[in-house]
Amino acid sequence: MEKGNLFTPVNHKGSEIIEVLKDSNSRVERIISKGDVSPAGFWYDQNDWEFVAVIQGNAELETETERIKLNAGDWLIIEPHEKHRVSYTSSEPPCVWLAFFGQD
Repeated sequence: MEKGNLFTPVNHKGSEIIEVLKDSNSRVERIISKGDVSPAGFWYDQNDWEFVAVIQGNAELETETERIKLNAGDWLIIEPHEKHRVSYTSSEPPCVWLAFFGQD
């Protein structure tokens, strides 16, 4: 059994922090972004589906057809191979995400 706190502060020095909390056929990550965005022209194109929730702060994701604003408490399911990118994350407070990845 493991225990943690989603709001535990980390020493954030400029680059996004991704902590893998569980790794098997599915994966759970806590992501802490402080103004971090996807590189210009970069698109995620994943084999797995992803459930992502914003726990603190806010963010904006971009697909090939729309921009999706996410505030604390908002969640989104991204289907396999649905191209997306992060176009905005808050700095103060940092954006804390919880992401679950899985396979059908």
